[in-house]
Amino acid sequence: MNQQKIILDTDPGGDDIFALLWLLSLVKQGFVELIAVTTAQGNVGANVTFNCASQVLALTGFAGIELGKGVIFDATEIGDAAYIHGIDGVGGLAETLPQVLHDYAAARYSDDLIIEKLNAFPGEIIVIAIAPLTNLAAAETKSPGILKKAKEIIIMGGAFQVPGNVTSHAEFNIAFNVEAAQTVFNSRNDIVVLPLDVTNQVILTHVMVQEMTLINPTNITGKFIVELTDFLTQASLTYRQTEGKSGFLVHDAATIAYLFYPETLFLRRAKVEIETQGRLTKGQTIFDGRHVTKSDANSWVALQVDAANLLASLIEDLKVLLIDEN
Repeated sequence: MNQQKIILDTDPGGDDIFALLWLLSLVKQGFVELIAVTTAQGNVGANVTFNCASQVLALTGFAGIELGKGVIFDATEIGDAAYIHGIDGVGGLAETLPQVLHDYAAARYSDDLIIEKLNAFPGEIIVIAIAPLTNLAAAETKSPGILKKAKEIIIMGGAFQVPGNVTSHAEFNIAFNVEAAQTVFNSRNDIVVLPLDVTNQVILTHVMVQEMTLINPTNITGKFIVELTDFLTQASLTYRQTEGKSGFLVHDAATIAYLFYPETLFLRRAKVEIETQGRLTKGQTIFDGRHVTKSDANSWVALQVDAANLLASLIEDLKVLLIDEN
């Protein structure tokens, strides 16, 4: 089977965990070779995202996957999102998960790992970035042109025709480190962007998850998924993220859908620019929607989504992780 080589750059964080679990289910099915997981500072601190990813990898039997630690960024304008994800990144469930098996102190920094892997497999690795873009920008700054060695770069971030989620105009992953975002979008001309325009429509509900786990009610991964869903649903309702629907936004899962279920998304070609200076608009992602000649596009931006079939695909693939191995 032709496996996709992937690096996942992530800051778990609740919806990041669901994207990671979806990817691991595809690893288990033989569709993906997960080259590395590079963690980033973002939803919670760099050490917490590292530990969280390590615990999820251990929970699902993939502790052997190499794990990078996030490049530290002095985030003075946009704070973390622990109020959504919990201070441990998993809604207080860290103590119920397996112990951390990766050594944070000894781990390599994520930018170095990205550089090494892209040099080792030029044109073969897809980078899925579902965190602030600090690690990718650090790799590009340290080794100019390195991001062009990726087969593809897929980003969850931005808000174009909808409001932001950390300011009226800005989405978290972009706003957290706007200079990093600008560096990454300037690195090549074919970046794929999954913004809030589509991810705000992808609501995973408690009912969906409960029905999914009926396949094996005693499975520990399934129990964790149910408990995390319950926590994230309550947080989402509290902060009015789902229009009162009892569920939560699995923003980052859209990146996996793009790669393996592309029929669920509709994209347009555009030049994406990042506002880095505006007092009220810093972190805004912008493209020119006028009908004028455009010769300098750098991205493909998703603006429509078949949310029902995306979620159905997510649920069916996650079931693979709930099957106990004999």
